Amino acid sequence: MTVLRSVLIDAYVALDGGRGLKPAVSQRVVEDEILFNEFMNNGINVLHSTTARDTMLYPRLPQLCRESSALYSICIAFQLALSSTATSQFCEYFDTALKTFRSELACSTTLSDGTLTSGLLLCTIGLMHGLPWTMHLEGMHNILQSHGLDDLHRQTTPTQFRIHLLEVMGVLDLACFSVGRQAPEIGIWRRYCQPAALRYGIEPVSGLPRTLLDIFAGIGAETTEQTLWDWAGEPGTFLQCYLWEAHRLAGILIIRKQANTSSTPTPNNNISARRQPAKCPADTSVLVARILASLDALRLASGERPTEDVFIKNAILFPMFVAGLEASVLRRKPEWKQTIRNGLLGSHQCEVLLSLLEELWQKEDPNLSVHELARQKRLEMGLI
Repeated sequence: MTVLRSVLIDAYVALDGGRGLKPAVSQRVVEDEILFNEFMNNGINVLHSTTARDTMLYPRLPQLCRESSALYSICIAFQLALSSTATSQFCEYFDTALKTFRSELACSTTLSDGTLTSGLLLCTIGLMHGLPWTMHLEGMHNILQSHGLDDLHRQTTPTQFRIHLLEVMGVLDLACFSVGRQAPEIGIWRRYCQPAALRYGIEPVSGLPRTLLDIFAGIGAETTEQTLWDWAGEPGTFLQCYLWEAHRLAGILIIRKQANTSSTPTPNNNISARRQPAKCPADTSVLVARILASLDALRLASGERPTEDVFIKNAILFPMFVAGLEASVLRRKPEWKQTIRNGLLGSHQCEVLLSLLEELWQKEDPNLSVHELARQKRLEMGLI
């Protein structure tokens, strides 16, 4: 990181107007580098449900920081956010990163990989801490679309890393993975990710098979309960199979919930909302039990094999939270609430999501939407 250090020292001195504060600036750069290295060694692991060093981002990150002046500050802000978002240090870095990112977007003509990575990390900070984030997706999508995103796969051959970034963007855009969403779903996964590559393998951020994400992307369009019930699965470890089963069943609950409420944002993707008549035969209480059983099996197996799929538990938020939304079932099975409480431990994101569920359980109002509850609190959360 010596090149970055030199660049940052020059930038800080220039901002200072050359008033002889270079030693203090140099100390600041050293402290920043320590935080950045902490992000590279630890914080980056939060971003994936697979080993971060095996992903495309890790080896490219230093070079991406040279492409995007916002990215380095965003990485540091992300590392600081893992402990708290209330500190003045985090606020300073986050404000700087946000201003720099917006400036990059305003000047961007093609949206470099570095700037796109910056935006995705900003979204991740937001969805973990309830800060507005879907607006960043909209801004990046607008720029990408204005420069031929719709014709991306007909006119050019995108790099594998570019496809990876678009997939991450597509996962973040899926409405079912958000709570209190402020902007409607764009439909990035369906429009740009599904046509981009063969439909096999695991998407590393969500930890889910691409074939299952294809089905999730169709929720609100052609995906039905039966579509998820019929999903044949993919080859994977036992831990992955537990995780995927929990997601599959949670998807069925999401479809049932949407059928009973109009408060969930409808995807703005111009896709017919045709419904198949078939439904899966399982009662909702059975689905909740099977979700929690799968997640409990994942917990126990992870304890027995701690070096296998170390970061897979990063991916449990969606099924755990969706099971928790079934308040009427949990009133009859109060011991399951404790299972959910135990599962939603360990991060600020989990604490906020659990507080929403606790309020939902306490109010016992079948018409109360968790999305409206989050919006009342000005929270825009994610389940990734």
